[in-house]
Amino acid sequence: MTTVLAVCVAVLVTVSIYLMLSRELKSVAMGVFVLGHGANLAIIAMSGSPVLPGGGLRNPPILGSSDLVDALPQALILTAIVINFAVMGFLLTLLIVTARRTGTLNVDELATLGRSNPGPEGDDR
Repeated sequence: MTTVLAVCVAVLVTVSIYLMLSRELKSVAMGVFVLGHGANLAIIAMSGSPVLPGGGLRNPPILGSSDLVDALPQALILTAIVINFAVMGFLLTLLIVTARRTGTLNVDELATLGRSNPGPEGDDR
């Protein structure tokens, strides 16, 4: 089970890096979202299995028995999901505003868009 989760995390991180290296801002945003999901899955994979070797389940911390499941990774994942949702909304809003103002989401076109008029000393910033 741990190997399957490790492979899934590796695939998600690899896909996210590939998307973030793209020339389209849509793909960059999707890469950020997939990287967040990969990080959440990595935290869950490191938290350990809730299943005991005999096949039983670990108890929640409220019951106070000897075999307890750690609630901290689950709380971290819930917090990360909320933060990832807020970042996703912000990035999508930026994408919509950029597309409406410039008419493109290509990084190369956006980089040359502001450089058409050179500065007073010939500086092309």
